[in-house]
Parts: sequence; structure tokens; C-alpha cells
Amino acid sequence: MADEMIVYFNGEMTPASQVALSIYDRGFLYGDAVFDATRTFGGQTFRLDRHIDRLYNSLRYLRIDVGMSKDEMTKATEAVVAHNHPLLPPGQDMWVMQRISRGVEGANRSGGPQPTIIIESHAIPFAARAPLYRDGARISTPSVARIPPRFLSPRAKTHNYLNLIMGELEVQGEDSEAWAILLDEFGNLTEGRGSNVFLVKDGAVMTPKSQYVLEGVTRNQTLELADGLGLATAECDIDLYDAYTADEAFLTSTSLCICPVSAVNGATVGNGNVPGPVTERLMTAFSDLVGMDFAEQYLAHLPS
Repeated sequence: MADEMIVYFNGEMTPASQVALSIYDRGFLYGDAVFDATRTFGGQTFRLDRHIDRLYNSLRYLRIDVGMSKDEMTKATEAVVAHNHPLLPPGQDMWVMQRISRGVEGANRSGGPQPTIIIESHAIPFAARAPLYRDGARISTPSVARIPPRFLSPRAKTHNYLNLIMGELEVQGEDSEAWAILLDEFGNLTEGRGSNVFLVKDGAVMTPKSQYVLEGVTRNQTLELADGLGLATAECDIDLYDAYTADEAFLTSTSLCICPVSAVNGATVGNGNVPGPVTERLMTAFSDLVGMDFAEQYLAHLPS
């Protein structure tokens, strides 16, 4: 096991190749599961406590009793990282994810099915995403709208991602390198699969209201950094007019951290230079916070 990635699986550290998930698991059958993910910087997890807090809020929303304390979940996560990170190539970092389903359908156990608990990790695709920090991300808004929170709250991070995936498939059918940002039923920007969106106008930093999106840990960290830099911030409704007339735009996510956006639906953002000055200030502040230049970590993987 020393030379193979391990997975925490229902209380045991198990070689990844030996993990066997039941075909009757409700996470597989129905997407009846939650997950969360943090990333490492130089092998150290970032804001794991905030990710664990969000994980447990998602569990409460789905009414799943995981049967583990936050401290136990944290220790198991750190143990997976401690084993798996040294197996990566030099300069590489990874996601580490906790995945908890309601358990096996029809399991004949007292009190109903017992949750399936998995903690796994895999490398961040630096090479595939490196051009984003050179050219900026292109985002597009598909016809698929984000599910309104009155039907299913986007604030819980669940395995049911079909709404976001269908929007992504539509966008990538037109531009395979584009990132989808779904609109809500009123035409306001919401989020993408694993990413929050920000606009900058006249020096102010804006992002959609938390009621309508998953509150990304990096999203919230970015708002804190903006406040620390003395930048005006707002969580508000922002529509395509705002996007087309913005001075700058960027995405935030656990793996991307802060990634500049160069175009929205084919329209160039601002003067086309990426990153813009406000975005660059935030990227620098984020790099200072995590103790490394995350953008350079991506750019180092560009073909020479």
C-alpha cells in the first residue's frame, strides 16, 4: 500500500484499486449523497475547517447522519493527504474530497441504511488549465437555467450535478474550452460546475447572492481579501448587461483559486487584458495567503 494511493472507505484506509462500491448505493442510484473538496498547496490542505463545516451543513440539509465528528473527519482527511501527496510528481498538488452517501438501498440494518463514507484524492490538472492564466477563461451562459432555490437549494454540495452538467455540455458543444455559468430564471448570473463568478466595475467587486449559489470557500475568502484591500464588495443580482459592461471578471474555485475571465458569450471583458488590475491585486493577496504563487504553479505547466 505504500506505493499506491489510498482511500478512506467506511472506517478503513484502503488501496484505491481495492475500493468496491455497491451498485445499490443510493449515491450511485439517485445522487443521494454530499461531498466537499479542498486542495493542497505544497502538500498542505487549505481552509479544511471551512470545507468540513460546509460538508456537515450539506449533510444536515440532506438529513444524513454520518456518524463521525468533524474532528474525526478532519483527521481522516489529513491522513489520506499525508499518504497520497508524496506519491505525486514534484510541484504537483491535489484535491482531497469527502463523499458521503445515504448508504445501500434496502440494506437490512437497524435504523435503515448506514452511510457510505469515502475520502479520496487526485491530482489537480495543472497542464490542462495552465492556458487560463495566460489567456483568461472564456465563459458562456447556456439556455439551461439554474434550478431555483425554492425547489432545491444550491447551497448544499450534493452529487446531483445534472443541472450544471447539462449547461456545461451545451456550452462546450459550441466551444470546448468555454466555462459555463448558468443564469437563474430571471436572467441573473449564478454559478458554474465548481466555480463562482465575480465582476469588477469601477473598482467594486460583485458576485451573485449566496442564496442562489453554492457558497464557495474560495468565493468567501476572496470577499474577505477584497475587504482587506479596501475594495468595495457586493453580493447582488448581476445580469448579462452587467457582465458585458464590466471592467473585469474572474472565476473562483477550490482548484483555480482566482482565475481571470477574458470573454463572456464571445464579448471581450473590459480592454481584453488579463488579469485586470483589481483581479491581479486579489490574485497576489491570495498567493500571499497560501504561501505560494498559485498562478505560476499553473503557468509552469505550459508547453515550453
